[in-house]
Amino acid sequence: MQPKEIDNVGNIWLQGNLEAHPFVKKDYWIGNLNSVKEQLKEAEIYVSVDKNQIVGFAGLQGNYLAGIFVKKEYRSRGVGRKLLVYLKQEYSELSLDVYSKNIQAKKFYLRNGFKVIHKDIDESTDEVEYQMIWRRG
Repeated sequence: MQPKEIDNVGNIWLQGNLEAHPFVKKDYWIGNLNSVKEQLKEAEIYVSVDKNQIVGFAGLQGNYLAGIFVKKEYRSRGVGRKLLVYLKQEYSELSLDVYSKNIQAKKFYLRNGFKVIHKDIDESTDEVEYQMIWRRG
């Protein structure tokens, strides 16, 4: 990701969260957008590009996968899977948190070798979330 692409990536993050988490108040995501853009500048960002535009990205802090986000019109086309395959080649271990109500994401990660290792409550949203981990080999 190039610095000039931060707004585009931020918008993909926002739209993805609004669509995947209708159980969380919209204001939570909107209110965190600027903070997330700052965090994106410090994170490792891997992008998927189609026709010279970013259509999806994965954000990591160390081996913590903060999320995979794909533009709505590109979902279910393998973009997220390709990003994850790449990350699994680069890292020997990945961890993440996913809301229990985000059934589609939870199924995606389970299908791709992640295992639930802990269940907790996200204090920011009061929602149940699962900590998941994947290890090579």
